[in-house]
Amino acid sequence: MSKLTGKVAVVTGASKGIGAAIAKSLGAAGASVVVNYSTSKSGADTVVSAITASGGKAVAVRGDVSKAPEARGIIDATIKAFGRVDILVNNSGVYGFAPIEAVTEEDFHRHFNVNVLGLLLVTQAAVKHMVDGGSIINISSVVSRITPPGSSVYTATKGAVDAITGVLARELGPRKIRVNAISPGIVETEGTVAAGFIGSDFEKALIPQTPLGRTGRPDDIADIAVFLASEDSRWMTGDQLAASGGLR
Repeated sequence: MSKLTGKVAVVTGASKGIGAAIAKSLGAAGASVVVNYSTSKSGADTVVSAITASGGKAVAVRGDVSKAPEARGIIDATIKAFGRVDILVNNSGVYGFAPIEAVTEEDFHRHFNVNVLGLLLVTQAAVKHMVDGGSIINISSVVSRITPPGSSVYTATKGAVDAITGVLARELGPRKIRVNAISPGIVETEGTVAAGFIGSDFEKALIPQTPLGRTGRPDDIADIAVFLASEDSRWMTGDQLAASGGLR
């Protein structure tokens, strides 16, 4: 029996990149998976097809996590499709680097609305249904530790994610709900390629600081998410796992 058989997982922002890899890995481990997306239905459908082609169960559900009715709608659709929620992966996120002189109110609110408020809203909706305990996995970033120049707003959101992870671990622990975070380093995804990070001087500067000597891959993060979702990590909560190849 696969380690997540009988479990139901929700992965936000799962139409591509790290979220897509996590959704597919959770499905391969036996979970039924809700693949959330905001704009890319075709991407989400591709992830669903990959899971179902391997014998798993999955559905695509649209919803903007930063809007309370839509965040609730993601969880409502999960209950309608699968009857329960056991695992929530808060992966939805936006990122952009800019020097302090270029920071705008619009950028600030866009980052915090998705990366922080969205996490809180979906978690709020999900925990109502985690009656038998559960596992919440927040996708943070190693930027909260390495604090690169030009990342003040994005890094602030991930610092908030780290803090919220600790708070919710204490708050939800009595209900047998575990809350942990994964902090990836730079990972090659459609988003980091499109943003120009891959192949940039920024990436080239980080690789020599990474003991394992390469940029990360989505599957590197997905396998850790499966571990945190499963009983293998049953004695872990409030932890932040750096998935960065040793980058500190």
